[in-house]
Amino acid sequence: MRFVPLLFLLLPVLRATDQPCSTAQSCWELLAKGNHDWVSGRLKHTNQTTQRRDAVREHQSPFAVVLSCADSRVPPEVLFDRGVGDLFVIRVAGNVADEMDAGSIQYAVEVQNYAKLVVVLGHARCGAVDAAVHRTPVPDPLAKLINLLRPAVEASKDWPGNPVENAVDAHIHLTVKKLAGMFHSPGVLVVGKRYSLDTGEVTDPQPWKP
Repeated sequence: MRFVPLLFLLLPVLRATDQPCSTAQSCWELLAKGNHDWVSGRLKHTNQTTQRRDAVREHQSPFAVVLSCADSRVPPEVLFDRGVGDLFVIRVAGNVADEMDAGSIQYAVEVQNYAKLVVVLGHARCGAVDAAVHRTPVPDPLAKLINLLRPAVEASKDWPGNPVENAVDAHIHLTVKKLAGMFHSPGVLVVGKRYSLDTGEVTDPQPWKP
């Protein structure tokens, strides 16, 4: 007869459905810590193993939703130092939230109830926002996407400073407001953040200006 140590029996079984944070705020704090590790160069490569791949092959339980730009320099799993099964990521140029993107978020937040935290992640020198600010001629369907950024350009046109960076921040604020108005499940938190291509740091956008 094989005996199993009592201590082993008392340890909790780690399941794919277990999450490392219990509230939207604590989940954001976990992402912020991961970003600090990315900025400092002390990456832990969390959940980037074959064991993790096997653990989530049948079920997923991401603890945060991230709506980010498709820019190749802004991969959420890397800049937050997370791995397989941690983040439900929607990536689209300009981090716009049309009906299809909102539907993806709805699936994670309200249909499957995976996550309470939604992060709208813009970034510096966004090409899509630049095209909207400077009215760069582009073909459809890209033109339709750029058009979705026009409200942010108009809202920030009188803000002091760089018009592209201002529009990036205005778009983050407008998208947060839109998504917060869509998802009313208890405990859901929608936050807006911006990513620096220069430092790797995720920070708050500049305050909204009337």
